[in-house]
Amino acid sequence: MISSRAIAGVGAGVLGLAIVAALAATGSGTDDAPATAATIDTPADEPTAPSPESSSSPSPPPSTAPPTSAPSIDLPNRGVHPEFREIDGWLQSDVTSLEELRGKVVAVQFWTFGCHNCTATLPHMQALYENYGGDDFEIVGIHAPEFDWEADVDNIENAAAELGVTWPIVLDTNKRTFHYWQEGPTGHWPRIYLLDRDGNIRYDHIGEGRYDEIDTAVQALLAEPA
Repeated sequence: MISSRAIAGVGAGVLGLAIVAALAATGSGTDDAPATAATIDTPADEPTAPSPESSSSPSPPPSTAPPTSAPSIDLPNRGVHPEFREIDGWLQSDVTSLEELRGKVVAVQFWTFGCHNCTATLPHMQALYENYGGDDFEIVGIHAPEFDWEADVDNIENAAAELGVTWPIVLDTNKRTFHYWQEGPTGHWPRIYLLDRDGNIRYDHIGEGRYDEIDTAVQALLAEPA
């Protein structure tokens, strides 16, 4: 188990070169199944070109204040979230499980720092954290590396500092949780799930975009009775 530790700043060293190399090789951080976002089909890591949806420019993040009443959006209850499988610990948090976050609305995002599609979503994630983070809302980033250099903890910490990721990070080094949550032959980076206060999955989106919709969903879940 890797303990929580403060993120140090990062220069343009090995991490920067690694990210440039990854983007040059993959264009979007994809694995080897075509999909609407960065994907993984098997444990083998073979890059493919991004789909038109995944390579589109991200929408600007919203700057909406928390609502006084629930906005209108369909958020079906899809049952309690799956458990974490064979994770290697947490960074930037004293929390050790999602169960400890019961009572909060939680955004769970699968990502890896070398994936262009993932980093394109970060301004919106930062806006969510700024607008809603606190006693009622949390973000948990499940870092599932595509390449070996993305699995190095120092590189993850440096990337988080450089990219402005200040929320808790789960280390899913071998992608066991990545595959367990995303059943079937294909998994995706990025993918965001919204959990209600009881830990039920109420929203699921693959890839970039739909930022206003995600913001509205967070507001609606926050407006539900605690």
